Amino acid sequence: MTGRVAGKVALVTGGASGIGQGCAELLASEGASVVVTDLQDDKGRAVAAAIGGLYLNHDVTDEAAWVAIVAEIEKRLGRLDILVNNAGIAIGGPVTEYSLADWRKQQAVNVDGVFLGVKHSLPLMRRSGGGSIINMSSVAGMKGSANMSGYCATKGAVRLFTKSIAMECAAAQDGVRVNSVHPGIIDTPIWDGITRTIGGEAGNNAPARPATVDDIAALAAPLGFKGLPADIAAGVLYLASEESRYVTGIELVIDGGMITR
Repeated sequence: MTGRVAGKVALVTGGASGIGQGCAELLASEGASVVVTDLQDDKGRAVAAAIGGLYLNHDVTDEAAWVAIVAEIEKRLGRLDILVNNAGIAIGGPVTEYSLADWRKQQAVNVDGVFLGVKHSLPLMRRSGGGSIINMSSVAGMKGSANMSGYCATKGAVRLFTKSIAMECAAAQDGVRVNSVHPGIIDTPIWDGITRTIGGEAGNNAPARPATVDDIAALAAPLGFKGLPADIAAGVLYLASEESRYVTGIELVIDGGMITR
């Protein structure tokens, strides 16, 4: 099949690299007009140019910025059908060494950013006749991980926030479906920080652990290898398309079998 999201307008936050870039590229290749937002301007512009999309600088923790982004999308493209709340950061470390500043920073990006995206995108999606909101969580939002308590807390929040908004939209009969995606070990820049944390650099007494994404995937994922942004993008495309018209409030886990352990 081709053109699975033809004629739709999609917003992908954190679209300059990693999973966001993969989602933007696939949605565009399947016919969507894609708006890429990020703080990495050079990379974001390059991604948008390559897919024939639009790039906008965007701090997802800033409510005024969300108001401006959605207004610009309505002005330029007239509608919004797909929101991929993908922007996120990972800050790890033992809880006793974890700063309140880092806790709040991670909450602001990973949780506040998703909340603001839904709050300010939903009215335009409703005016557009419905659509699909896809919130990027993680397998870390479904199970705990040592030295990643702050990250797990944010992704767990996204998981249940998604379900609540799915029920709100269903009750409103507004035609908007809301689902979360839960990647496992995916080869993206965010894993640079995670591997340092769980690879034994979080403290002098931290146990020795594998220090590369490939090593971690070989041990943690039953399939034995890491995923790619394209693997997550394929799931996002399904949730964005009409193929999932009867799907809302779910957790789409794409993790090589990690969650089964």
